[in-house]
Amino acid sequence: MTRTSRAPLRTPGGHLSIGRGGFTQHSRLSGYDCDVIKKAAIAAGLPVIDSRMIPFELAAKLAVAGPMVAVNEPVGPRPWHGLSYAPLEAVAAAYRKAGAEVTNILEHPEYDAMFDAVAPGPAADLIEFWLNHVRAHGA
Repeated sequence: MTRTSRAPLRTPGGHLSIGRGGFTQHSRLSGYDCDVIKKAAIAAGLPVIDSRMIPFELAAKLAVAGPMVAVNEPVGPRPWHGLSYAPLEAVAAAYRKAGAEVTNILEHPEYDAMFDAVAPGPAADLIEFWLNHVRAHGA
């Protein structure tokens, strides 16, 4: 990877996000050759969330209604909503539950435990539960 593309490794919350419209390396790089950049990012140890395989409706709901990853920003106070900043691990937990490929982001007991309160079922129900949970619960 180039020196510029390693910047997210030094950036709190830095990660590579891959979706149907291409990729964004949060903080400085974007493009369309997703598989090449994904392979290089994973090899370099960069956190990667690849949501291309999940239903479009879930990806859109998470991206629009869910909190943003706090990339070089302080994590906002709870409850989190669509315009607040949450930890990368919290957002990654929701993408993981939706069926996205999440690499180089460890599961976090606190954020994964949010899903323990809901019965297993369709990913859409799990994501709706998660969105309601993070909007309603304070620290």
